[in-house]
Amino acid sequence: MRPLGLLSGWLAASLLGIGSASGQTPTDTLASAPAEQESRGEPAEEEPFSFSLWAYTYFAPDSRNYVQPTVTADRDRLHLEARYNYEDFHTGSAWVGTNLGGGEELEWELTPMLGGVFGDTAGVAPGYKGSLSWRSLEFSSEGEYVFNTRDSSDNFFYNWSELTVSPVDWLRVGLVTQRTRVYEAERDTQRGALLGFSWKGLDLAGYVFDPDEDEPAFVVAAGWSF
Repeated sequence: MRPLGLLSGWLAASLLGIGSASGQTPTDTLASAPAEQESRGEPAEEEPFSFSLWAYTYFAPDSRNYVQPTVTADRDRLHLEARYNYEDFHTGSAWVGTNLGGGEELEWELTPMLGGVFGDTAGVAPGYKGSLSWRSLEFSSEGEYVFNTRDSSDNFFYNWSELTVSPVDWLRVGLVTQRTRVYEAERDTQRGALLGFSWKGLDLAGYVFDPDEDEPAFVVAAGWSF
């Protein structure tokens, strides 16, 4: 075949390839990849784990200051989590859950979980994490009910909830409530305000609980997601 004929054939094949590719979006390509791999007898690629590290530093009246760390790992539906100083001082908890979610205009996420608690407090705990988002508004909540295996009178519902608005992507302000027995408080359910900043995978937030009390509690949180 003459060089001119080869060049014409290559150009025609290229144009046909471009026309075919332009009819398939990147999302279509990603969605069809696992099916194509399975049709060829190849195993579908698994999603990698995503991780987050959080540290909440508490400055509570009539109590010692302390840090409450949390580590999470997620892959597809699987959720793993470990906490320390959440249910009590010198107490850890380990969790496994299922990630659910959906929605477009109103987005929702829900992770039902089951955990084991060990240390100064011991028991089993069903729990959850979830959120609702609409435009710049978001409501998020996490809670657990600890069945204390040493003393059933110490069974307790722990909760942390936030209602925030984000005027810009990197800023959020709002209201927060919590129920905890790690330190003594005037109210079973404390309420307050929050101010948070985000940049890429980093997050920094400050909280004040019961600001109308003579001695409010303060919390500073720092997180990294990757």
